Amino acid sequence: MPDIKTEYGWDVSLGISLYDKIRQDMKHAMIHKDNAVRDTMRLIMGAFPSLTVAIILESGKKTTRVKKPEEITDEDLLDIIRQFIKSEKTVLEYKKETTSDYLELLHQYLPKMATPDEIEQWIKDNVDFTAFKSPMQAMGLVMKHFGKLASGETVKDILKRMEA
Repeated sequence: MPDIKTEYGWDVSLGISLYDKIRQDMKHAMIHKDNAVRDTMRLIMGAFPSLTVAIILESGKKTTRVKKPEEITDEDLLDIIRQFIKSEKTVLEYKKETTSDYLELLHQYLPKMATPDEIEQWIKDNVDFTAFKSPMQAMGLVMKHFGKLASGETVKDILKRMEA
């Protein structure tokens, strides 16, 4: 398998949409006969029809239509990738394994998660614990700031540690 850490993956700093990067990586994988990467890109692209937009027909009936390529956002694609990661983790758990090349490749397309140190530093700099009965009540505020870049479990552990 190719070194997926250097050839493939996506980051906002690349200045290219995730949609375009996936298509570009698909083409690169086909040319270089990277079957695992090619198949993973096909899986992601195969999920595009699940991305829909609500519309109202002339009759007033509500329905949906598939998003056009220019309507697909990075967040739509990140959600698809997160779904694949979740299902792969379930499969690996069943097989009693911790990781796979497929899982590693999918992770290359997600934004970098905030480290526990970054989360803790942000909490120290921005959270006034006197406004809360217990540090755990600041969880919503912290999660709102970090969004999907921090796991709730990590934030919970950090807040519990700060409480002690």
